[in-house]
Amino acid sequence: MAEQKRALDFPDLLNVRDLGGYPTSDGAETRWRSLLRADDLAQLTPAGIRALQDYGVGTILDLRWPEEAARHPSPVAQALPHVRCERISLLTHTEDEWRLRGRDVAKELWKCVVLEHVRAELRQVLGFIAAAGPEPLLFHCVAGKDRTGLIAALLLALADVLPDAIARDYAMSAQNLRDVYLRRYADAEPARILEALRCPEEGAHNMLKFLEAAGGVRAYLAQIGLAPEQIARLRARLRDGAPLWG
Repeated sequence: MAEQKRALDFPDLLNVRDLGGYPTSDGAETRWRSLLRADDLAQLTPAGIRALQDYGVGTILDLRWPEEAARHPSPVAQALPHVRCERISLLTHTEDEWRLRGRDVAKELWKCVVLEHVRAELRQVLGFIAAAGPEPLLFHCVAGKDRTGLIAALLLALADVLPDAIARDYAMSAQNLRDVYLRRYADAEPARILEALRCPEEGAHNMLKFLEAAGGVRAYLAQIGLAPEQIARLRARLRDGAPLWG
């Protein structure tokens, strides 16, 4: 099963998976070993770093705020100097700025709020992915569920992945993180941890409705400033038979 193959053996990471093998509306599947989504690479030990190297990851995109990256620096740049590492904050420039802009947003509508209000940052992140080389590219934040999940959902939608598969990919993060987070934050109220980890499928479906109202995912990406060739490259990353270059 594709879900079994997607559970990558990357020691230390709780929420990492390849975006290959998802069903598309034309009966195909998304390309393997092109895009990976993950949680915080600051967790990596030497074994986890070797796993990244063995998988052939050539580019890493860190979606965290600068404060988060400073508190928990990634070891990859020093351990694997041949890997291109870049950090682009997805949700505004600082944590405080996002708290003012995104507070009191229901999880079911969170993705829509980001698509509406964080367009410049989205353009920068997606533009970077579009320009990256054909080797596997890994993008991550801290838990790898919301910021990472939004980028994954956009890229899967652009590849014409079925809506239910996009929603399941988003929801998968809650289960992946649940047991370890309950142990990691044992002093906190369990209900608060579970709510923080909740990734409702409805949130992904609402995002897809937002994109449909904008004229479709391609139209939305054009509205935020991506050029046609950038959109084509983003789609090509997940579609077999579509050249990544040229």
